[in-house]
Amino acid sequence: MSKVTKKKSETKTKNTRAAKTTAAKATTIEPAEPIINQRGRILQEYGTVIKLPIGLSESICLKSVNALNEVLADTITIRDMYKKHHWQVAGHTFYQLHLLFDKHYEEQTELVDTLAERIQRLGGIALAMAGDIAEETNIERPPRGREEAPVQISRLLEAHEIILKECRQYAKDADDIGDDGTNDVLVSDVIRTNERHVWFISEHLVDVPMVEAG
Repeated sequence: MSKVTKKKSETKTKNTRAAKTTAAKATTIEPAEPIINQRGRILQEYGTVIKLPIGLSESICLKSVNALNEVLADTITIRDMYKKHHWQVAGHTFYQLHLLFDKHYEEQTELVDTLAERIQRLGGIALAMAGDIAEETNIERPPRGREEAPVQISRLLEAHEIILKECRQYAKDADDIGDDGTNDVLVSDVIRTNERHVWFISEHLVDVPMVEAG
């Protein structure tokens, strides 16, 4: 066998062995599975803002973020109160209140998303977890048990008033510092929605005769 032929034969043998080794490895590879139990560094600390090119200073953004997070905490709380009362309402107005409470729950959920997204657009971090909300909210926590419908409504009205008062102040503050976007969210979305909710549920506390006119 010539040296050239021998070299070609050795090269072919090496290539065949390599191919067999690759095939063997391919058959022993573990199936794809998720990488779980991961932890890592925090990308941004709560209470800080990152600089985004939106034409507002970091100090303005931080002030608005702090105000919006307070409104967000109270909005999440009243949203959850509406769902609690939706499940637990009782009495002759059950059907009407059951539907109304759930409708208001859905509309408050939209406000939650609007507020959280505004916070993120300002470069901040929006509150999200229930424990954090419970620590930050200004709204009194209702008991776990079922309460009478008038009490449920009274709790909601008190919560709405807390939100409306703080929103009016924060909207004025946002206007004063030139944060038109935050002012618009607070006035056009939060204040208008909460005022309408107050109107709808407060009418259920008017003491009028059920059958015979007074």
